[in-house]
Amino acid sequence: MKYGVSTVGVAVGLAFGLAACTTPDESVEIFDPYEERNRKVHDFNVSLDRNLVRPVARAYGEVLPGEIRAGVSNMKDFVSTPSYILNDVFQGSFEDAAHNTLRLAFNGVFGFGLLDSASAAGVERRPSDFGQTLHVWGAPEGAYIESPFIGPSTERDTIGTVVDIVTNPTAYALDRSIIWVSPGVTAGDVLQQRYEFGDTVDSLLDDSADSYAQTRSIYLQNRRFELGQDDEFEFDPYEDLFDE
Repeated sequence: MKYGVSTVGVAVGLAFGLAACTTPDESVEIFDPYEERNRKVHDFNVSLDRNLVRPVARAYGEVLPGEIRAGVSNMKDFVSTPSYILNDVFQGSFEDAAHNTLRLAFNGVFGFGLLDSASAAGVERRPSDFGQTLHVWGAPEGAYIESPFIGPSTERDTIGTVVDIVTNPTAYALDRSIIWVSPGVTAGDVLQQRYEFGDTVDSLLDDSADSYAQTRSIYLQNRRFELGQDDEFEFDPYEDLFDE
């Protein structure tokens, strides 16, 4: 894990450096100095969704039985849980680390990674990520960024995503012959989410007057709520966004 540990150090410095250089006055609710570039990436992502992700997600949802799709999503959570635990420790959230460790063991023994036996037993999912860790450590949010394929993010969360990929203990534990498992189940879970919430996503991308601005607003408000930055705001990203 030497490579992963050194990556964390570089990421922390980069997060504080980049975000500090671009963070505006706190009164600025949405900071988007890269809007022109972001809009081009957004257009690319929308085109990718319409021509590839949406039709593949529909086929995925209509062809595969629900039990198989649920198993893929459960496996995605299972292989991500070691990363949750690592971030819990980084954040000093030892109760959450113990909780996720119990969940990992429970689903590994009783669910073989494919069944969410832990949730059925009351040990619910508690995800954590390095973007959250950076927030706990005091790194500022930085500018809004939309990345190709990945979608909306911020400077802090973009760095966090990279660190989570590099430092996930699962990647070091899996045999090289099955190293594809983690990205494979992640792709399957993305398709499941796109299929399950297809109507809402379609409304956002196709019906809103400015899908870029709407996507940006939804992401920032929901992410800030997740991090406890806006305790008065609660957003369900999967409800009908345009319901009057």
